Amino acid sequence: MNKELLLQVKDLCKSFGGVKAVNNVSFDLYRGDIMGIIGPNGSGKTTLNNLITGFIKKDSGKVYFKGKDISSWPAYKIVDAGLARTFQLLRPYPTLPAFKNLIPPLYSPRARRTSRGKLGDRAAVSIDILEEVGFERDARVPYKLAGALPLGYLKRLELCRCLALKPELIICDEVFSGLSMSEIASMVPLMERLQREGITLIMVEHRLRELFKIANRVLVLNFGEKITEGSPQEIFNDEKVKEAYFGGGETYVFS
Repeated sequence: MNKELLLQVKDLCKSFGGVKAVNNVSFDLYRGDIMGIIGPNGSGKTTLNNLITGFIKKDSGKVYFKGKDISSWPAYKIVDAGLARTFQLLRPYPTLPAFKNLIPPLYSPRARRTSRGKLGDRAAVSIDILEEVGFERDARVPYKLAGALPLGYLKRLELCRCLALKPELIICDEVFSGLSMSEIASMVPLMERLQREGITLIMVEHRLRELFKIANRVLVLNFGEKITEGSPQEIFNDEKVKEAYFGGGETYVFS
């Protein structure tokens, strides 16, 4: 059974001054997959994310989502089509309880449309979403001010703001970054569950050990260019990847 092609990126390019941050990057993403995007610092990962989601304008190339050319769409229209993203720099509403941070996306046109106007009590819906990703209702964590939450909860809150939009695809920008091993251990099954529930994921990550456990395919960037793409095992054994990360060294173990 053939998978549905959900996202196509074709020959994307973006330069800042004389520096090519993204140079002719192409890939296909199929519905239900988890794709990892990896690369050393400065390799163009976040710029690629910003180009796909409409936060910066491309120099050239195309992006297709569900068969539609979204290359020139503004970010709000891309989100409304079902493509959401998280951010490395977390900016919750710090003086509001965690659950109230989900109220704005629940009033979005997409949330209203996908629920057919039957969301009901949005506060209750917000708390339900938070509880599904690990906010303990009994400990009243959803009611704590967002600005007082530790990083692990803030990462989950960022993901919840995407989930409130009922997306078909979420691009997660370093969702594991800064977390403890125990926090990551609880995030991995969450990402797997979202996949089972029908959400396609792109994970931009530095935490390769955890990413390789859940990704179907991995795309590797270096100096703004795609150097290879394949299964986690293929990437693990690729000499070009070892060269990009470690100068050809053989001592690092991904898994």
